[in-house]
Amino acid sequence: MRTLSLFWRELPREGRLLITTVIFSSLGTGLVLPFMVVYLHEVRGISLEFVGLLLALQAVIGIIVVPPIGALIDRIGPRLVYASSAVALIIGDVLVSQATTVPAAIVAFVFLGYGFGVIWPSSSAMIGSLIPSEQRQRYFGINFTLLNLGIGIGGIVGGTFVDVHRAETFVAIYLFDALSYVPALVILLWFLRHVGGPSPVQEAHTDAPRPSYLSVLRDKNLRALLILVAIAALVSYPQLNAGMPAFARELGQISTQGLGYAFAANTLVIVLLQLFVIQRIEGRRRTRVAVVMAATWAVSWGLLGATALVPGTIAATVLLAGCAAVFGLGETMLQPTTSAMINDLAPDHLRGRYNALSSLMFSGAFVVGPIIASVLIGGNLGAVYIAFLVGGCALLALVALWVERRIPPRVNGVVDAELDSL
Repeated sequence: MRTLSLFWRELPREGRLLITTVIFSSLGTGLVLPFMVVYLHEVRGISLEFVGLLLALQAVIGIIVVPPIGALIDRIGPRLVYASSAVALIIGDVLVSQATTVPAAIVAFVFLGYGFGVIWPSSSAMIGSLIPSEQRQRYFGINFTLLNLGIGIGGIVGGTFVDVHRAETFVAIYLFDALSYVPALVILLWFLRHVGGPSPVQEAHTDAPRPSYLSVLRDKNLRALLILVAIAALVSYPQLNAGMPAFARELGQISTQGLGYAFAANTLVIVLLQLFVIQRIEGRRRTRVAVVMAATWAVSWGLLGATALVPGTIAATVLLAGCAAVFGLGETMLQPTTSAMINDLAPDHLRGRYNALSSLMFSGAFVVGPIIASVLIGGNLGAVYIAFLVGGCALLALVALWVERRIPPRVNGVVDAELDSL
């Protein structure tokens, strides 16, 4: 088994610089991530249903910008596009910190929608262009570990610092989040200025039709992967970021500090187990890993539902921490599989579009997911919400097995026929 230090030494210099961009920004993200719903609803007085619409607006903006951004990445390269997302997130965070009215919040979420809509396809394309294929799965996993380490530390600090009776505490964390994107800008615009440009079109493609999303979607392997990614997206991050805090506050009656500890537990599991999981899944079918991931998430959402049975108690807080921790175990299987599959499938000159379509599945989930969560939880249908999540996880497992029969073994992570089972 390769050690982390060996992996770090084997990385190209540009890969090491790129991975450091997440260290700073993730600290800021952790400060605000658990508290967006709490801040807008309990501090700024925006109704829970409208908060769900704001989060959906953010995702809608992401959906609108991602397709042209994917084409732009293929044309000018991912580096400058990645940098533009950091600028948008800085502006969005500053505006959110001052959002005392609904119109101000809407403007802020437009910038956040662009930033978050662009950051994932551009950073994934950047990784795909810089990191050799044999290192990508591990790189995506380590990148995700560092991201969550920063988020966890930020979540602990944020949960201890913020107070719903003192709006200035929330203003402070959003301004710090804005500041956390500045190092990424410096790295992208200066230290990595010589890489991340447009991929040279190989001679074999010079007589081919002009690239388009229509031609990309003719790839049946990509279509199968996009279905898998879409379902995984719907039952994962939109629920962790919006549904879980809303359910915990409304039905579990859990404190903001308890939310912070839950996100910290999520991070702790990822940091402690990510390397082990990566080592365990190397050379094995990524679709089988997705089945295990789906089962893990189903258990997680069951634990969330249990918090409503003992509201306002220490047991509810413990159950929420268990939910976030088990969900984190599932997360360790997501990034090293889906992101690696998309980038192993993508040709270099179409990497932007392939990653954009994958990102679009998450953007769509961030439209639908918060609306479902806010309507069901706000309508006192918590049990229906949990049933929806568990059922979605079961569907995810079935789709993963369907996809397995359609994608090439190389894309599915199989390097040896004898290592193709978990």
